[in-house]
Amino acid sequence: MKLDSYWLDTAPTCSLVSEGPVEGQVDVAVIGGGFTGLSAALALAKRGASVAVLDAGRMGGGASGRNGGQCNTGVAQDYVALYAQLGADRARGCYRAYASAVETVERLIRDEQIDCDYLASGKLKLAAKPHHLEHLEKTAELIRREVDADIDIIGRDRIRSEVQSDSFYGGLLQKHGGQMHMGKFAVGLANSAARNGARLFENASVSSIEKDSGAYRIASARGELRAKQVLVATGPSRHGPFGWYRRRLAPVGSFIVVTEPLPAAELARLLPQRRSYTTSRLMHNYFRVTPDSRLLLGGRARFTASEQPSDAKSGRILQENLVAMFPTLSDARIDYCWGGLVDITADRLPRAGQHDGIYFSMGYSGHGTQMATHMGQVMADVIGGNADANPWREFDWPAIPGHTGKPWFLPLVGTYYRIKDVFY
Repeated sequence: MKLDSYWLDTAPTCSLVSEGPVEGQVDVAVIGGGFTGLSAALALAKRGASVAVLDAGRMGGGASGRNGGQCNTGVAQDYVALYAQLGADRARGCYRAYASAVETVERLIRDEQIDCDYLASGKLKLAAKPHHLEHLEKTAELIRREVDADIDIIGRDRIRSEVQSDSFYGGLLQKHGGQMHMGKFAVGLANSAARNGARLFENASVSSIEKDSGAYRIASARGELRAKQVLVATGPSRHGPFGWYRRRLAPVGSFIVVTEPLPAAELARLLPQRRSYTTSRLMHNYFRVTPDSRLLLGGRARFTASEQPSDAKSGRILQENLVAMFPTLSDARIDYCWGGLVDITADRLPRAGQHDGIYFSMGYSGHGTQMATHMGQVMADVIGGNADANPWREFDWPAIPGHTGKPWFLPLVGTYYRIKDVFY
């Protein structure tokens, strides 16, 4: 079993990264080479801006290359609760932002001719208990009335036509959105940005960002450069001069296992529609079939950071969950197991804007594939002077109480979620 991301291990190399030192002056320095940073670099470079992207590791090697590979409409939290919290107009705006984000991903794949095995098959949220289905029915009624008529409830009588498992009582089907190979998509974005003139620097961790005569001086492990503007797109980075952002994010570990290639007939029986799937528990699981006929399953197995080799402990928990859902896979070999950090905000909504003159976008809370890509394009508009393009511009972002940057509270949150899952 490899303790590596399946997406990163099976992706082509990014062939257009810069080999020389970080130096010179650019219009925009982008800190973070994930979907946000690469998408922004592509959009900015196409407008004629000089752009440098600096990443502490490889392009797409953080959360963008370590997630479940889903690209879905719908917000990251319960829409009924969001509607009650924000009101009708703002809740609709959040939902529509995610729908626009999926369209952005599909547009970039098409326009940039990115080969990433994209499959538009929708997402099915599975009810793990009977009363969870009742709540999903209420949620579907509200969404259908307010913002998206093209959704469906799969009742208990039909659920086995979607998932051959005794674990579920129905589900909420959101038909738009899909799934893709995360590593291939990241490399495609990176190469497109580079072909349009952006310089991409791997292994260039940033140690300081200082104002300098109307610009910014950025120091990295590979040298220094000056930039007129800076976009921070690091997500839950635990290193570098990003303490202001760290105090506002809870970096929760998410873990994933991928099986050996499985017989096509078995996968067709278990998951005939090949959608993206997620369960309704707080300690939920998400799963899908990979392009080469493996079953990928992930979730919050443990409320801890991802660190090898302890990821294997989470992998064993996920394998138990997999077998509980699909007993016929009890002998399936696990080929990959890895973890990563999800940058969760207190309300699970993204944040984007400016802090101390520096632009930022992050806090995607587990729904970053589509929103990160979308916000890269949006932040290029914002940097170009169109602040109204940012759907999150009116959301304030206070620090998490008691959070100084190290998430000491995560084990307590995990315990609370496990107890609540028993009784809810």
